Amino acid sequence: MSDELELIDDNYLNNNIALSNDDAEVINEEPNTIDDLIDKIKETKESLENSKEEMIDNSEIIGDNEDVEIGLNEPINNFKLLEQYGENFTSKEYITNPAIGRDKEIKELIVTLIKQEKSAILVGKPGIGKTAIVEGLGYKIKNEDVPNALLGYTIFKLNTASLTGVDPITNELKIQKIVDNLKTQNKVMIFIDEIHTLIGTGENTLDFANIFKPIIDRGTVKIIGATTSDEYDRYILRDKAFVRRFQKIEVEEPTREMVIQIMMGTYPKFEKKMNLKLKYSDFVKEKIMAFITDLTSEFKRVYETSVRYPDIALTILQQAFSYASFDNRDEVNIRDIRKAIKTTKLVYPDVIKKELIRFNKEFKDIYFIETKQILKDEL
Repeated sequence: MSDELELIDDNYLNNNIALSNDDAEVINEEPNTIDDLIDKIKETKESLENSKEEMIDNSEIIGDNEDVEIGLNEPINNFKLLEQYGENFTSKEYITNPAIGRDKEIKELIVTLIKQEKSAILVGKPGIGKTAIVEGLGYKIKNEDVPNALLGYTIFKLNTASLTGVDPITNELKIQKIVDNLKTQNKVMIFIDEIHTLIGTGENTLDFANIFKPIIDRGTVKIIGATTSDEYDRYILRDKAFVRRFQKIEVEEPTREMVIQIMMGTYPKFEKKMNLKLKYSDFVKEKIMAFITDLTSEFKRVYETSVRYPDIALTILQQAFSYASFDNRDEVNIRDIRKAIKTTKLVYPDVIKKELIRFNKEFKDIYFIETKQILKDEL
């Protein structure tokens, strides 16, 4: 009998489980018979197993609590401040792909942003669609059409006006307030158009690169900037810390064919926003887009306007939609297109006169069918 009790003690030691008071009473009770002893041994064994299971359950609970505590220490995405100062590109509704024909630039942007300690800066002429490229990235992230490294990211566009100056309530620099908030975030991209304005000139220049250095180096927050080629050469290149952390991505003006493609893909957005429809078949629509594109080619633009493809062509098309809306019509017709071309300030006046003659020849059949009138140059 003593040998069997020693066996129980050995099992207890091997399992490294402390006996409760009840367990001790079970063992210390002196059995009257061998059968009683066997029963006591069974009871003790069951009690030890129950104690072991209880310890396992408790350890799981402790583990869960530890996970909760760790989770609380991790960055939590709270976008209230960012939404106050900017626009969310990954939650907005996209009627069409905002970056048609820009697959090459978006791919280069993605490859840059995947790098741990690199952010990106888009450099190109005004009006060529740098913002649209970032919207195109937001569109792809929203549709989960990006590499796994960028899945789950949120893109916010912040205006430079929202980053400069002092918060009147806290008397704290706005840019520092945003950076402090970004330190608590995970998987966030910040897009800043005209980023060169944050660098400036003079002794009191805002040290933009060093302010954003902690979050850029951490790798969980990315910065995407955009500026013109002239401003990049004038301001950005002077800041070595900035150049070291931002990879330059050249954005070229789209070709004629790309502009027509962009316009064909963009007019549904105008239709949706203005609750209008552009008449005609796809063949006629493409013919209209090609005419506007040729009208706004490089040497026909007013130089001082500083707008390029596709912005200059899209502006004329949008003007045609505005004329239809002004007349309370629900369709944009050929007369609206002609009026938008005739009144544009983006093209030289002598060019407009020549182009209207060409317009009359190309679209005279459509105009006659709709108005039963002959399209004359003076109209």
